Amino acid sequence: MDYQKPCQYSIRLIDRLKSLDTKNVLDFDLINKAIYWARKYHGDQKRQTGEPYYTHPLEVAYMVSDYLFRTDIIITSILHDTIEDTDLTFEIIMEEFGEKIANQVIDLTRIKGNGIKISSTEMVERLFTQNKYELLLVKMFDRIHNMQTLKVKSPQKLKKILDETINTFLLVALYLELSEPYESLKKLCSNIIFEEDDLNLHLKGTEIFTLPFLNS
Repeated sequence: MDYQKPCQYSIRLIDRLKSLDTKNVLDFDLINKAIYWARKYHGDQKRQTGEPYYTHPLEVAYMVSDYLFRTDIIITSILHDTIEDTDLTFEIIMEEFGEKIANQVIDLTRIKGNGIKISSTEMVERLFTQNKYELLLVKMFDRIHNMQTLKVKSPQKLKKILDETINTFLLVALYLELSEPYESLKKLCSNIIFEEDDLNLHLKGTEIFTLPFLNS
């Protein structure tokens, strides 16, 4: 596959970014390089929907661009799964894209230096307690895009992800007053397993401070 040839997802992302970049603040050469690397390193990996895996980080970057319009955040979104799921390393990302982007990608990587894979809830807690709200937003949109294809998961996996989304992601989005991500996640959960009224009732009975790190 010629990864340098634009695909429909990369074209969609770049067109979106160009339409928003009225002040010429983005480095499109570096963004296109990140797209190439994401497509190359994710390679033939597939999502459970059958789509190429690289379409996922490109879609996350597309959604993030409405909130955080910076080259480093766009590239971090594009590369956010590469260290965890491909042969791309922290050192290579640092050499090619700089230390800031490399550190942000490693912060979004669930496999840590000790080789232990942390849960998404643990990652959200770490980002929150370290005041890394920009990366938390990337993680929010990562979850939103994954939730859009949740029905292809096994029942056990579906329940785990739904519980995690309701009890962690929704509460953090509400706490940080991220209204659109909150409403998107709530709607996705509703569409999968709840009626809207049932989900509102579920959330109404949930204390936001049941997550200890929200009090820190």
